[in-house]
Amino acid sequence: MGTSKTHETLKVQPFTDTAKDGFEPEKEAKDNDDKDKKKEEPSLPPVAIHRLFRFASSRDLFLIFLAIVAAIIGGCSMPVMIILFGDLANTFVQNDLNVTQICVGIPLCCDDTPAINLDLPNCNVTEEDLGNFFINMNFLEQITTFAQGTALIGLVNFIMSYIFVTCLNHAAECQVFKIRGLFLKAILRQDIGWYDTHQTGDFASRMTEDLNKVQEGIGEKIGMFIFFATIFIASLINAFVHGWELTLVILSVMPVLVIATAIIAGSQTYLTARELKAYGKAGSVAEEVLSAVRTVVAFGGQTKEVERFENNLHDAKKAGIMRGLLTGIGGGFMWLIIYASYALAFWYGVKLIMDDTEDCFEDILHCDPRYDASSLLVVFFSVLMGAMNVGQATPYVEAFSVARGAAAQIFDIIDRVPEIDSSSTAGEHPEKGAGNLTFRDVFFNYPSRKDVKILKGMTLDINKGETVALVGASGCGKSTVIQLVQRFYDPLSGSIMLNGKDLRQLNLSALRERIGIVGQEPVLFGCTIAENIRYGRDGINDSDIEQACKDANAYSFIQSLPKKYDTLVGERGAQLSGGQKQRIAIARALVRNPDILLLDEATSALDTQSEGVVQAALDKARRGRTTIMVAHRLSTIRTADKIVAFEDGRVAEIGTHGELMKMEGVYYGLVSAQGIQAVDDEDMEEEEDDVTELDMVEQDIFDKGKGNNRVRTESERKMSVASSILSDDSVTMEDIGHAVGSAVGFSRVPSLQASFYKRQKGSFTDTPLESPDEDLPKVSMIRILKANSKEWPYMLIGLLASVIMGASMPVYAILFGEVLGVLSEDPVSARDNVSYYCILFLITGMVVGIAMFLQISMFTLAGEHLTLRMRKLAFEAMLRQEMAWFDLPSNSTGALCTRISSDASAIQGASGSPLGTLFQSFFTLTISIGLAMYYQWQLGLVTSVFIPFVLVALYFQTKMIMGSDSVQKEAFASSAKLAIEAISNIRTVAGLGREKTFEELYLNALRQPHMDAKKRSHVRGLIFGFAQSVPFFAYSGCMFYGGWLVENQDLDYKNVFKVAEALILGTMMVGQATAFAPNYNKALLAAARVFKLLDRKPKIDANDATGLRINDIQGNITFSQAGFHYPTRKEVRVLRELNLAVQAGQTIALVGPSGCGKSTCIQLLQRFYDLHKGVLTVEGQNIQSLNVPQLRSRMGIVSQEPVLFDRTLAENIAYGDNSRTASMDEVVDAARQANIHSFISSLPLKYDTLVGEKGTQLSGGQKQRVAIARALIRNPAVLLLDEATSALDTESEKVVQEALDKAQKGRTSITIAHRLSTIQNVNRIFVISKGRVVEAGTHNELLARKEGLYAKLWGSQTLSK
Repeated sequence: MGTSKTHETLKVQPFTDTAKDGFEPEKEAKDNDDKDKKKEEPSLPPVAIHRLFRFASSRDLFLIFLAIVAAIIGGCSMPVMIILFGDLANTFVQNDLNVTQICVGIPLCCDDTPAINLDLPNCNVTEEDLGNFFINMNFLEQITTFAQGTALIGLVNFIMSYIFVTCLNHAAECQVFKIRGLFLKAILRQDIGWYDTHQTGDFASRMTEDLNKVQEGIGEKIGMFIFFATIFIASLINAFVHGWELTLVILSVMPVLVIATAIIAGSQTYLTARELKAYGKAGSVAEEVLSAVRTVVAFGGQTKEVERFENNLHDAKKAGIMRGLLTGIGGGFMWLIIYASYALAFWYGVKLIMDDTEDCFEDILHCDPRYDASSLLVVFFSVLMGAMNVGQATPYVEAFSVARGAAAQIFDIIDRVPEIDSSSTAGEHPEKGAGNLTFRDVFFNYPSRKDVKILKGMTLDINKGETVALVGASGCGKSTVIQLVQRFYDPLSGSIMLNGKDLRQLNLSALRERIGIVGQEPVLFGCTIAENIRYGRDGINDSDIEQACKDANAYSFIQSLPKKYDTLVGERGAQLSGGQKQRIAIARALVRNPDILLLDEATSALDTQSEGVVQAALDKARRGRTTIMVAHRLSTIRTADKIVAFEDGRVAEIGTHGELMKMEGVYYGLVSAQGIQAVDDEDMEEEEDDVTELDMVEQDIFDKGKGNNRVRTESERKMSVASSILSDDSVTMEDIGHAVGSAVGFSRVPSLQASFYKRQKGSFTDTPLESPDEDLPKVSMIRILKANSKEWPYMLIGLLASVIMGASMPVYAILFGEVLGVLSEDPVSARDNVSYYCILFLITGMVVGIAMFLQISMFTLAGEHLTLRMRKLAFEAMLRQEMAWFDLPSNSTGALCTRISSDASAIQGASGSPLGTLFQSFFTLTISIGLAMYYQWQLGLVTSVFIPFVLVALYFQTKMIMGSDSVQKEAFASSAKLAIEAISNIRTVAGLGREKTFEELYLNALRQPHMDAKKRSHVRGLIFGFAQSVPFFAYSGCMFYGGWLVENQDLDYKNVFKVAEALILGTMMVGQATAFAPNYNKALLAAARVFKLLDRKPKIDANDATGLRINDIQGNITFSQAGFHYPTRKEVRVLRELNLAVQAGQTIALVGPSGCGKSTCIQLLQRFYDLHKGVLTVEGQNIQSLNVPQLRSRMGIVSQEPVLFDRTLAENIAYGDNSRTASMDEVVDAARQANIHSFISSLPLKYDTLVGEKGTQLSGGQKQRVAIARALIRNPAVLLLDEATSALDTESEKVVQEALDKAQKGRTSITIAHRLSTIQNVNRIFVISKGRVVEAGTHNELLARKEGLYAKLWGSQTLSK
């Protein structure tokens, strides 16, 4: 069986319907790959905390140690400050103690004034004894001590905070930089089988999200946790030391608060998950609809989709409102408990102080008071600060847990040593010129589908220099052979040998260096043509590149480009046609000078003309090399030295084309199924001579004067018209999975949604999804409020509640000052007054609690209604736009989804909530400043100096604590995209052996952000240090000046505390509130974008109420002097004075080279675009005057890649007519007409079977027939078939073609086809070239013109006998 003369014939099995439908083993293994990937992978246990630092250098560890020490010292400074504050209060109180009160305790030592006189005869109290009760001190000296001590603590806090934040961020950045490089290296070294069984989309998030989470978990958050935890522990110790009894009483309310908070937090988590799930559903609807907007619009599904979108939004709104209500309840209850604890603490604390005071009055000589003003304030503020800081420390525990979980996945991949290791240096190097391949009894199945056997004992010999073609039905194992040769997988049993040596014994990198591969959809990277070719081999010079391009028939078209080899090819080669991409891929393969050339369906996705040029390049490339070809178009392999026919995972036949045709076996069956007539060898030779001419025609299509601008190929147009350029956050597992995880062929399944990059100045950078926000309308607050006007009662209540919240801090300051003032009164008065003030604290707590509840819940209600309204209006407005709008890069699917989700929800950040924050902040500051001026204007002015500093400090600190910008995600977006590009195209990267190249590119892209991040760590340290220290300086200055006023201007000391607390605490509260408030500027920008969209009038009005309605559209269509260019490519003229007429009931076909304008004609008919010149008429009426929905309702479209929605088969078919509800009988009837009913009936759920996202659960042929049924259910007058079979294998094409032939009967049909055999029976064929009709006639009439373009196209698709 090793030669072309000796072969074994196996009986040909008839093609079953199963095979036709595409449920073959290999195909099924791939088609169900997404399903398998969606199964959750077993979660790994989180790594131990110390293991998070396994990649830290000794320098990093030193910085971490230094940071921990600094955080502990910084944390201890707060309790010290509280002690000083307590002593200060004691100083004020002692200074104000009434002499009369003292004389009550020592009447024998007081005269009649009354005044203390220790010289009286009966007085037995010494000055030393009196010192126990009344400290005779220098008041100002004590005040100065407090001011200096507090300022010193502020300075220490500043230095320590700066040290721990800077050191930890610096160390974390260095560690994660190292981890990023190791992670990408580990991913790229994994074997392809591992990719098949893992969610490759996860790598995109792990390169960004997970590594950012690790960085946050090992960075400043460690220091923050230690800092706040230290404050908590030290404050609690401080409280117990200064008064354990009072501490326990205050702590008694904490369990209530903790339990209530836990219950509410749990409920919030549940509701948030529900809300996100609902928004996720709505988002998936939006993504599905916008990515298939042409299908939605063509079948009039806009209203239905808006309703479906809105239904999901209602669920999200309900969950959001409930979450807001719970948040309001939680916030209100928290404030009530806080004020209740104030009341309890002050009531019980004053009671203890007065008890001790009375004891001292009774026996001043033996007086040892347990509690005084100092201990009361130290205990109170220690417990308060401890509770606040434990709350601030808690979120960081979650950050560590998240980091440990994220690190587990990352470290697991880094530590994994693959079975097929591309980075291994082990193994022999294959000898130069090796090319004898031997397959011996090879058994194989893909790791992702171990139950599906692909190769079942395959044996084959391929001699050096031979060209061997592999043919067979889909799923028989052809492409598997290609991948086994590259050692992407190892066989389960049997062996594959190169020159007698098992591939497993050879060095993997060296083996792949000897192999060149060209696939169906070659992957080009987002750089220049020259750089793409250099990926083929290291160390090549310009002459090597030029020679490879000449050998690949690419030289002439490259020379026609303005920048020649320096032309950027665009994302995945999007700036080039399919033929041009293929030839660059061939050049890249040839520059390797490979011993073995693998061609996996290298021309199957090309049009006839491009195929001829590329095939000529391939024929040239395979000379003198061992070549293995896989092809569906059998015309491309007729000159092979040996054709190997596969069946059921085994070799069925071997021979030349002529030999196998005579055998009438498997190969003969495949040729017959393609239905193309045979021609003589002489005709074949003539056709080969035409390649140069065809190449010239293709060159003319490219606009030589316009740089990278070119006529779009059919396949690329489908990319552009679907607006598939995605935003960062919209690259999903399924998207990358199509490109990476497919089990068959490194590009067998085109990646419709891929990561997009642009290389400028030699480095990869982001392609902006949106142009800078230019030409955005200025949006006033009034317009935003008008959009929210229906919810005005909610907003009014919310604003009133905000005013009350604004007054809460000044009221607290007044009550706090009054309670301190009580301490200098006699015990009876003190007890009465403190009870009164504590009742006021409770009342204030209730009022503030209700206000907080109303503020949060009312604004949430208003905001959720606004968000739903704006999302619906934005989505509705998008579906009104003309197709040219969707072609703009700024209106890609990802960008539009982001606009719907982010922008629409961000608008509420400029509506009720910021108004509430503004009102609250305004009233807090106004009342605080007013109080300060009322009680002591001089002290108020001095304290007001600190207001801006405290505001700014607390604003930035709160932003930091919220986690904002701790990792500059945008800075790493470019490098992450580069990594994802390598991962998503792993088969290409591995096949070229470019793993190290991409590692280096990735690290180079990371270096600048890495350096910037290290510099930024200093800025963050300064901000946090400044924020921590400013309140200390403010208290220092305020209390010192207040003390001076008490001493020199007889100011009542309680007024000092009222002014200080009102201004400083009030300002701190305002700073935190503004930081937590939504970003107002961001909200205005979002509003501008949304309102610009809502205000935009589409250039093609698809309103059902406008335009002329024609009662009976039959299909009389005329293009007269039609001129057209796509709005996004105005310099490229697609149609040039095209004249074409279609009569009702005719079946016509449009043929011609890529970019000539065939698909454009169909889109103009659907009124996706309008002509720029000339006239297009339907039934004699200018199409621009007709009612657009009615016009589209009379047309049915079936395209090359039909878009099905993630619904049932019945719903997908019924989608063809959205003007009514189609009955089940109609659905079944349409399915029968489309040859799909029998298949559907064989499924367990029949018509209720879900087709999966974009129809992934169906084969290509099945999807096409569902699309045909969808088109037929509307009983269209005009049927539009845009390359409806070009992407199918032979068997599927035959079944689908039968359905199409049946569907065309009795109606006007317009067909675009690359496979000319499918249109030879139409009434009329129009040959289009350069935007004009150059030939028209029947198939036979056009063939009679030997020199005509159609005859040449036909000749290039025929098989020799």
